[in-house]
Amino acid sequence: MMKVTRRVFALIAASLAFSATAEAAAMKLSLEDALKMAHDRNTSIKAAKARIDQADAMIVQSRQAYLPKIQLSETFTHTNDPGANLVFKLQQEIANPQTDFAPGALNHPPAINDFHTSLQVMQPLINVDAMIGRSVATSAKRAQEFMSERAVETIDLNIKKAYYGLIMARKNVAALEQSIGIMKGYSAEAAKAFKVGLLTKSDKLSTDVRLAELNEQKLMMQNEMRNAEDALRTMLKLEADDTIVPTGDLIVDGASSAAKSLPAGRSDLKALEAFNDVSGYQHDMAKAQSLPRLNAFAQQNWHDASLLGTEGSSWVVGLNMQWNIFDGMATKGKVQEAKAKQLEARYNYEAAKEQSVMEVNRAKRAMQTSRQRVEVARKSLDEARVSLDFIGEQFRTGMAMTFELLMREQSFTWAKLRINQAKYDYCVAKSELEYYGGR
Repeated sequence: MMKVTRRVFALIAASLAFSATAEAAAMKLSLEDALKMAHDRNTSIKAAKARIDQADAMIVQSRQAYLPKIQLSETFTHTNDPGANLVFKLQQEIANPQTDFAPGALNHPPAINDFHTSLQVMQPLINVDAMIGRSVATSAKRAQEFMSERAVETIDLNIKKAYYGLIMARKNVAALEQSIGIMKGYSAEAAKAFKVGLLTKSDKLSTDVRLAELNEQKLMMQNEMRNAEDALRTMLKLEADDTIVPTGDLIVDGASSAAKSLPAGRSDLKALEAFNDVSGYQHDMAKAQSLPRLNAFAQQNWHDASLLGTEGSSWVVGLNMQWNIFDGMATKGKVQEAKAKQLEARYNYEAAKEQSVMEVNRAKRAMQTSRQRVEVARKSLDEARVSLDFIGEQFRTGMAMTFELLMREQSFTWAKLRINQAKYDYCVAKSELEYYGGR
């Protein structure tokens, strides 16, 4: 008796532990919570933000057009070359006019060590193409910021679709379970009627076949539910064993579908417009490569026999002008290439605007049609419910045929699935209208 009691307590404890674990793994999630979680966790959004950081780094690099370059170098030389030997002695300020200029010493000097420390500053004065490069980098960053916004909007749309899909699948599973329960009752009635000879075996089997069909539909819908849940888990970076329980619903409201025909405020269109500016600046930049460049420089040198020595100090200042007069048509080819890219960017922008008009109009029609379908499906569901209740009573009293019952039950089940689908389509169409309309 004691062993049995212990086993019972152990089973109860295990059951409670399993229940607690299952409850901990189940996550009740509203649509707003899912969107916020995606903004914090989704890797596609993080990748888009990383591209903004890359563009910002290009702006930092473009500052070389007006900021100086400072370079420190150290060069060690060990040589017995007569010319270099004499020069190094002069640079180190150790040349002896009495001994170092004798013919024997000049022709056969001993090897010398020279540590050359140089500090050079190069200041750009005129560098037109590099200056335009800063405009390129600034416009590119603006484009990436718009693309990042669009990436967030795209993830939001996909999350809404998966979230609404999960709600629809759960509703369909519940609808099919309700139909299975109803059909089980009628199947039991048919079994009783068959036993007393009031129903043929064929009619009895037809109720069993319909029950099997409903169970098959339920299995398929449960698979759709798991697929939608997997999609949400992936976008939200959740664990594979986390169960998502949506707290929202498929709401059909009276939202207006009067979006602008030309959604110029869409972030992806703004990004394409910014990329068009980038291509224009790149064309100007390519043309500017044929202009002269002017840089000022200053250099301080030290030559010493020891590392980082400061003997033999000297300095140099000057200007350097470089003009690429002819480079074998390379610059001309770059200008042509940049011009073609500019045209391509412009055409892509125009094509995207035309595509956006079609997308907005399509979403508006889908939203309007879905709202009408909901009303039709709701009316159909009410009629199917009344019809099934009536035929069900007739079937119980033997006044209705089995095929009539099955037809009414199929209509009732189909009406429930249709209204769920219509509500889902409305919610998705509304989300797409906001997405394509740039709201």
